[in-house]
Amino acid sequence: MKGIILAGGRATRLFPLTKITSKQLLPVYDKPMIFYPIETLVKAGITEILIIIAPDYSGHFLNLLGSGEQFGAKFSYAVQHEPRGLPEAFIIGQDFIGNNNVTMILGDNIFDQDFSQDIKAFKSGGMVFAKKVTDPERFGVVEFDQSMKALSFEEKPLKPKSNYAAVGLYTYDNQVCQIASQLKPSARGELEMVDIHNTYLKKNQLQVKVLDGFWADAGTFDSLLAVSNFMAQKTKSS
Repeated sequence: MKGIILAGGRATRLFPLTKITSKQLLPVYDKPMIFYPIETLVKAGITEILIIIAPDYSGHFLNLLGSGEQFGAKFSYAVQHEPRGLPEAFIIGQDFIGNNNVTMILGDNIFDQDFSQDIKAFKSGGMVFAKKVTDPERFGVVEFDQSMKALSFEEKPLKPKSNYAAVGLYTYDNQVCQIASQLKPSARGELEMVDIHNTYLKKNQLQVKVLDGFWADAGTFDSLLAVSNFMAQKTKSS
């Protein structure tokens, strides 16, 4: 299993904080944001990790993270020159992935959960996680039937079919590279993760698991503050 952390993009929702640095380098309580997805992957047993970054602050990432030795991991780096959508990570990382399975985590998604059992048990197809949220219109939304079997995914719908968001951690076999390369941009002008999910779903090759633990997308001022407070309380109580 290889790992990818997608830490590109412009993070315009966090201006002016991100005018002089990358979103994933902002502090979340006592650590840079990107430390959290790194620790999530390493805790799950994934130590070969490709970090995809925007060109503007690439040197900052290299200075901070280096080879990955301090995390017990081996880091590679690639540049995403323009943010064309999350699935582009699988196109950029195709040579890195090779014949392996891959787990991608978004650089602004923070979890307080151990995924090691799920990752170790994964064989083929795809596996994504869903979490009940109060603002599903911000995310890719999972539609379930009465038995909680996934029926479809929709990106940032105006009228969500459920309150379950697909969180920013995705595990796929290596056919994801070919699937991503064949995607067409949506009306938003980007490649969409929901199109990858739906492709696997149509093949009956997708597991969708409901997430029990803490998850936050730290891409807004309110969520950045909330996750910082959560991590502060957790650190002080441990």
